[in-house]
Amino acid sequence: MSAKPTGRFAHRDDGLYLLLDRLFAAPVEDVWWSLTHPSELEKWIGTYTGNPATGGVKFLMSAEPDAEWEYASILECRAPYRFSIDIGEGEDKWHVFCHLSEAGGMTTLTLGQRMKSPADASTMGPGWDYYLDRLIAARAGTALPQWEHYYPAHAEYYKDLVLPERTG
Repeated sequence: MSAKPTGRFAHRDDGLYLLLDRLFAAPVEDVWWSLTHPSELEKWIGTYTGNPATGGVKFLMSAEPDAEWEYASILECRAPYRFSIDIGEGEDKWHVFCHLSEAGGMTTLTLGQRMKSPADASTMGPGWDYYLDRLIAARAGTALPQWEHYYPAHAEYYKDLVLPERTG
């Protein structure tokens, strides 16, 4: 797989978001399973401990060598189509969502992260491209991509992303 940057910016009611899409030849429930089941998550991004029904879990990004367990607050969960979470605490907290839609036997996953600053995309964008490509590889049973193909290689693309005009 040739790594290519894919993100774009969009304004939402609660701020500026970096959005990335991936398309899967699978039913939405199957892709949802890859995003929400601990043994599937561990194949491409990390795992969690705790009971999601309580609204909070601890999350560990297992592909990060120095990662530590972080609190994750589940803000929305409407299986199998959407969830949003806050990962971390205080000023370092990330707000992330995943939306899934299915049509014609294909499922589109849109992942979004709220940006504190557009400049943050130069590090966050390559990271999300990396993890989403890891998801594709894990689901296909192929070798996981290597981080060095994403950063710093994709940083310039994200640094140069154009902010859309605010409408409304």
